[in-house]
Amino acid sequence: MKTRDYGLELKFSQAGEAVQVTDGTVIEGYASLYGVPDQGGDVVQPGAYARSLERLRARSGSVKMLWQHDPAQPIGVWDEIREDARGLYVKGRLLLDVERAREAAALIGAGAIDGLSIGYRTVSAQKDAKGQRLLAELELWEVSLVTFPMLREARVAAKGDSPDPETWREMVEALNGAAAELARR
Repeated sequence: MKTRDYGLELKFSQAGEAVQVTDGTVIEGYASLYGVPDQGGDVVQPGAYARSLERLRARSGSVKMLWQHDPAQPIGVWDEIREDARGLYVKGRLLLDVERAREAAALIGAGAIDGLSIGYRTVSAQKDAKGQRLLAELELWEVSLVTFPMLREARVAAKGDSPDPETWREMVEALNGAAAELARR
């Protein structure tokens, strides 16, 4: 399903591979791949993000890291966003001083969250003979950690050693216990 809000498009769909976190906070992967149709029939073309990223750099702006595309829930920062031959690569950090970021780390560790999704505005696109929308230029606003990315291949990959599954389970239990204790007060 695709939704629109003031020209901003968001993409959601079914999940595939698992998202992972390294060192409790570092995440990286591809938020968008070139030439791969998403479940809505959109195909991002190489270089689609170049002008947007250039404009952001010129004004010292940033692409936001959000939780489930909710602008009221930033959960980290993207330290690196770049295009390469494969697509839009992102690398950033969850900010563990933010409650939702701690929850995101636990959910990723448990395998409940496993995708990346982009929020953008289409600047230039055309339809091909198959009816697919070829996205030539996009204004990138945000990259979110999501349950259901529209592009199944848009995943976060771990780098280095991740905590073992038992550590993640213990973290989830501790967070749940703390939340229950706060609710009783």
